[in-house]
Amino acid sequence: MAPPKTIIEKIEKLRETIREHDYRYYVLAEPIISDEEYDKLMRELIELEKQYPELITPDSPTQRVGGEPTKKFPVVTHKIPMLSLSNSYTEEDVKEFDRRVRSILKTSDYEYVCELKFDGVAVSLHYENGLLKVGATRGDGFQGDEITANIKTIRSIPLKISPADRNLLDIEVRGEVFIKKEDFLRMNEEREFSGEKLFVNPRNAAAGTLKLQDPKLVAERPLNFFAYYLRAEKSEIKTHFESLSILRKLKFPVNENIKLCKNVDEVIEFWSNWQYQRDKLPYDIDGIVVKVNSFRQQEILGAIAKSPRWAFAFKFSSRKAETKLNDIKLQVGRVGTITPVAYLQPVFLGGTTVSRASLYNEDYIKELDIRIGDTVIVEKGGDVIPKVTSVVKEKRPPHTSGFVFPKKCPECGAKIYRPEGEANYYCENNECPAQVKGRIIHWASRGAMDITGLGEAVVNQLVELKFIRNVADLYSLYKQRDKLVQLERWGEKSVQNLLDSIENSKQKPYHRVVFGLGIRHIGIGIAQILCSKYNNIDMLMNAKYDDLQSTYEIGPKIAESIVRYFSDSHNIKLINRLKEAGLKFEAESLANLPLSGKTFVLTGALESMTREEAKENIERLGGKVASSVSKNVDYLIVGEEPGSKLDKAKKLGIPLLNEAEFIKMIKVK
Repeated sequence: MAPPKTIIEKIEKLRETIREHDYRYYVLAEPIISDEEYDKLMRELIELEKQYPELITPDSPTQRVGGEPTKKFPVVTHKIPMLSLSNSYTEEDVKEFDRRVRSILKTSDYEYVCELKFDGVAVSLHYENGLLKVGATRGDGFQGDEITANIKTIRSIPLKISPADRNLLDIEVRGEVFIKKEDFLRMNEEREFSGEKLFVNPRNAAAGTLKLQDPKLVAERPLNFFAYYLRAEKSEIKTHFESLSILRKLKFPVNENIKLCKNVDEVIEFWSNWQYQRDKLPYDIDGIVVKVNSFRQQEILGAIAKSPRWAFAFKFSSRKAETKLNDIKLQVGRVGTITPVAYLQPVFLGGTTVSRASLYNEDYIKELDIRIGDTVIVEKGGDVIPKVTSVVKEKRPPHTSGFVFPKKCPECGAKIYRPEGEANYYCENNECPAQVKGRIIHWASRGAMDITGLGEAVVNQLVELKFIRNVADLYSLYKQRDKLVQLERWGEKSVQNLLDSIENSKQKPYHRVVFGLGIRHIGIGIAQILCSKYNNIDMLMNAKYDDLQSTYEIGPKIAESIVRYFSDSHNIKLINRLKEAGLKFEAESLANLPLSGKTFVLTGALESMTREEAKENIERLGGKVASSVSKNVDYLIVGEEPGSKLDKAKKLGIPLLNEAEFIKMIKVK
């Protein structure tokens, strides 16, 4: 029997609604609903598709993570080769490029489009009849790997387009897959916590992710996308600049830092500005891309070998410096990972003073033959973390010797070992102070329990004095009050402030507590998803692997990590102690809270609290915070120097709250 028409219409409406919210969140960065409301829509769609599997379509939002892992990526031949760009580093080279363009075109009547050159991975997307059919890597420019299932996990890439012009239903879109700097750092922290090999830089992480053969693992990585090329054979688009505008209308993410330049001097100015501003961006760029705007003129210019004559990459100079390696020390992570760190003569590089740099592992040190006392080259380049890239061996002092990894942990003296097939050494002692300190620092961090005054130095002191051995000990620290007051640089007020902050942390919501436990691979977003499905910690502790993996956005790696964590009796004992201390291990019912159903937007600076604290207060009382003003917003909170949101709110008649009125509202009992 065919599904009822009402069900078909309901499913399609849900899909359209979710697509719109994906676009607002991942492309515009202007969500208008909370994560909880979004998850509710997605769960409703999943349930309906389970009941009526014949209605599942390839463009459904539920199909972003689906299918079995592939054993081999099929080869895709690019209809139009994905040519590499010739590189330029100097203004003289750029002016020479401009002279060649003028000479071939025999006119000075042309324009350039300047875009940022993202340090990511180039991909090609093919749409047929408005649906994403094939996603492929660049490969050698002529053939690449077909990675459609992996591409579908990137939420800023539409699975379906609905152009007003039917000539745009069959198109090819090219762009760059990349990872933001902040996400990269968080990924490496999580990998260190789980004992995995660290990624070298964001580009390396993005490339490695796209090569994974299980889409569920890809979906766990924070991949982003910028579109920069449109091929539409049936449409009469005349310029590259026009094509970028069309891509935006089709709801592809297109970077806003684009300039239409009338001459080569404007190109150089654009390059020069971004040479000095690039560190302000949330993602890595290594130059700009310059393209002749007119497609007709691009055809006249043609290509040579593997590079077009109508485009080039104007790259930034590499950020590197020469300095002395004073020492190599071993750093112990939260799960015992031993990481060698270079201690350097401080040197200014890429806008900051660098005194330490990553050496990754024993193999890296041996490969470069890095020795204490060497003069080394340190680079930042496209990397977030500075690294030693080479040794100036002609400046090597006499009588140096190769670095030898010690046999014992530098923190606790326990034996360290290197598993077969892995690059890292590990400390075998779970009671190692460095690991204990790491877990407590994570628990006290802003995203978890947000315990003011419990920074790295304080944690180190409390652990070394044996006042605390785990996070549960924090909640009996008040018993040591008299001893704490006697410590150097402590006093009545500082001790009381710390104890008050520890006590206040008991009010943090359930999902923050779960995140604070430090379960491998569980970030704050995944913690919220888990806590919305498993309403209390007992439900989560008893969750089976298959049930966890069937949860939206929970892949096999996360499911395995959760099961492993709760199978450890030490962890169960810790949770029971935290329960006894009064921490929240159950989701609150939002319906009974005073701000339930109310949506707020903030503009301007508040004097009494940070924006994050204001958001936390609203959510604690059942409200939600949106990033942009719309008719669905109930209140605009107005601080000092408000932005354009105030004008928009006034036009829509949205009630305004000053800081005093807002404070009065959140203190309502």
